[in-house]
Amino acid sequence: MDLSVIILNYNTRDILRRCLASVFASHTDFKFEVLVADNGSADGSQEMVKSQFPQAKLTENGKNVGFSKGNNAAIGQSSGRYVLLLNSDTEVRPNTLDLCVKRMEADKDIGILGCKVLLPDGSLDKACRRKFPNPWNSFLRLFGLRRFSNYNINSPVNQEVEIDAVTGAFLMIRREAMDKVGLLDEDYFMYGEDLDWCWQVKHTGFKVLYYPQAEITHYKYSSSQSIPFFIIRQAHDAMKIFYRKHYASKYGWLFNDFVYLGITLRMYLVMLVNVFRSKKSVH
Repeated sequence: MDLSVIILNYNTRDILRRCLASVFASHTDFKFEVLVADNGSADGSQEMVKSQFPQAKLTENGKNVGFSKGNNAAIGQSSGRYVLLLNSDTEVRPNTLDLCVKRMEADKDIGILGCKVLLPDGSLDKACRRKFPNPWNSFLRLFGLRRFSNYNINSPVNQEVEIDAVTGAFLMIRREAMDKVGLLDEDYFMYGEDLDWCWQVKHTGFKVLYYPQAEITHYKYSSSQSIPFFIIRQAHDAMKIFYRKHYASKYGWLFNDFVYLGITLRMYLVMLVNVFRSKKSVH
């Protein structure tokens, strides 16, 4: 098997159907399998997959075990030389999978590859090409001084470039790289696990590549008009886990406590702002 496409689902039956249809419409010279990891959906998602996409392998996790555990369950049943994490709220172009596998085949140093991720309005989902966060850049972003940080990637959106991290909405990883770093860190319930995986893969010497010749559409937050406070809390808990895992040992306890306090205050600020703005966000 060349490619294993892993799609995690939790109560997104209709958009999952659209995603699966786009994947199975792919034109590729490579052999691929599709594994749907369902986190205890109660909207008929499992029945839809079984009846309309019997060629997909369905992993029923029984309950919402989160992004990392849910994906890991399906990864453990996969056999592809490459593994693709793909959000259920995405659509791939007919040539996306083929282009990405061929690009990774052409350069054995690529450990993780991400494509150009477009939002429904045609704008770039900036999470598809990122630098690793650090305390200084996070401080500048917190106080609206993002333009003074070096967090942003300023190269043209159509330019292939090595980066620090891609988004888990579309993350293709080489099996050899995954064998070196292990599965997704299950300390993360949702958010942060993609960033963490990219960190680990880069530190083994592999490249993380943004490859804009391949595209998908990401219907981000489209399934809801609001974002539950639980989701916002999970996003900020992920920040704390990432910082504790990769940065805390470099600083003293007083500085670390200041960082954790800043993340907590930011979480409450995001919750408050989301009450009043129409375009919701977890950040």
